[in-house]
Amino acid sequence: MAAAPILAYEELSLIQGSGWLFQGLDLFIGPRDKLALIGRNGAGKTTLLRLIAGQIEADKGRRSIQPGTRIVMLEQDPFFTGFDTLMDFALSGKDAPQRHAVEAIAGQLGIDMSRTADSASGGERRRASLARALASEPDLLLLDEPTNHLDLAAIDWLEDWLSRYKGAFVAISHDRTFLKRLTNATLWLDRGALRRKEIGFGGYEQWMESIYAEEARAADKLDAKLKLEAHWLERGVTARRKRNQGRLAKLWEMRAQRAAMLNPQGAAKLALGTDDVKTKAVIVADKVCKSFAGRPIIKDFTLRITRGDRIGVVGANGAGKTTLLKLLTGELQPDSGTVTLAKTLDGVVIDQQRSLMSAGKSVRDVLAEGGDWIDVRGVRKHIQGYLKDFLFEPDLVDAKVGTLSGGERSRLLLAREFARKSNLLVLDEPTNDLDLETLDLLQEVIADYDGTVLIVSHDRDFLDRTVTVTLGLDGSGKVDVVAGGYEDWEKQRSQRSAAAKAVRRDAEPAPPAAPPPPRKAKLTYKDQRDYELLPARIENLLAQIARDEAELHDPALYASNPVRFAALTKTIEAARAEIDAAEERWLELAEEVER
Repeated sequence: MAAAPILAYEELSLIQGSGWLFQGLDLFIGPRDKLALIGRNGAGKTTLLRLIAGQIEADKGRRSIQPGTRIVMLEQDPFFTGFDTLMDFALSGKDAPQRHAVEAIAGQLGIDMSRTADSASGGERRRASLARALASEPDLLLLDEPTNHLDLAAIDWLEDWLSRYKGAFVAISHDRTFLKRLTNATLWLDRGALRRKEIGFGGYEQWMESIYAEEARAADKLDAKLKLEAHWLERGVTARRKRNQGRLAKLWEMRAQRAAMLNPQGAAKLALGTDDVKTKAVIVADKVCKSFAGRPIIKDFTLRITRGDRIGVVGANGAGKTTLLKLLTGELQPDSGTVTLAKTLDGVVIDQQRSLMSAGKSVRDVLAEGGDWIDVRGVRKHIQGYLKDFLFEPDLVDAKVGTLSGGERSRLLLAREFARKSNLLVLDEPTNDLDLETLDLLQEVIADYDGTVLIVSHDRDFLDRTVTVTLGLDGSGKVDVVAGGYEDWEKQRSQRSAAAKAVRRDAEPAPPAAPPPPRKAKLTYKDQRDYELLPARIENLLAQIARDEAELHDPALYASNPVRFAALTKTIEAARAEIDAAEERWLELAEEVER
């Protein structure tokens, strides 16, 4: 028998502006529900969370809640004004958590809660908000875009915490990977109606497609032209998803071609054949190094970026992503090495601050300088038709920017910037504040873009769907260059880590049966053998790597024998890990011999 809900609404209705935002919604949340709340920007998702939290009152409907239920909401943009430090913010309010609980969560998230609130970055504020919410020990946790401004390490930590969380949560998020891993049911807020399905987000898209297909069949039977016109957005989204399947197939092909041009360390290798890669190169980095205050940020980085590449940059906050981006675009000069940019390179930068638009301007002003027509990369289009391409209702043309939601402003900025003529597009956290349909649109626009794209993002699924090459930074200065998306980079890191652990385990001497004597008179038999044989083993491994790399450098290998290509790559990674462990082991023994 299912457990009784801890919170429920019957006939929930709310007026917004001159009309109903939604009417007659029925909602229940069980004590162990892990719910994804899905809906387009403007559908009322955040408003529904605030209703659940009791922050606002409904115009109609009955709310019931189990006595003693503690509800905590993680807001997308919490209010920090008036607080001296992040800890002051975390401990404010009548239901504030205990200081020791906040400090425990903050320590795990790596955030200094004594930092002044007005100087904290977006990432620091988001971690402080998380520390406050999670330390409150809620029975029901409401999460509004919880992964915004978090780096990959913090997202992994949050996913682990939520996977062990015993209460219920409702999450609004554009991060598909986050939702797929954690949710067990889906709430879909669509055109004023709320649907629930007992499937996690992984089954949402198929469910959505079936609903839209059923509505389309019903509209066709009614033969109502106006009814069909009302569904231009949904039908457009459905068609877009189908087109994206073909784009994904093309992306896999592009990744295979790119893999044939990269050796396992990521250094670019010119392909041999009729197509001269030199004529396609737009950015060439050669042995680039950059340090700040004595700390290496980028070390010995080499890569040739060709026309049409989609480059994803990932890593923890502070690992050097922005530095690498500035080096590649010529905004920052390296300490050593060179970065050469094509003379014809003309870039557009879309930053995560969305700082390029005035709230007082209209949509028409932003896109067409007050007119009815806009030049889209040399092609003249009517502004209302162009708005539909970016999932706007055409009658929004005269709306003020200040009245748009955060997601709508981001979409408007994308519409404006993609209209400009350019051959280099730089996107810094482009997925923040975007709904899932807009993410699909952005994926489509990037796929059809003729130029080169550089993307800094923590959205793992978006990178897997979009980029051909991933640059992964670990904070030590090393940059992994991997043909593929985030998942490919993560897989390479896992294989390398596993190989290194295996080598260290094999190299470790057996534990002594008795406590060791105060001084070693001489090496053990095993130590002596390792000391004598490891140099030869290292030489053999280096020779093996040279042979494998020579075979791997054949640009036709990936296309003709991808299994062999993958096996060679894996063998080389394992050999390098074994060399690292063997050198470390031999140096330890050499020090012992010296003593």
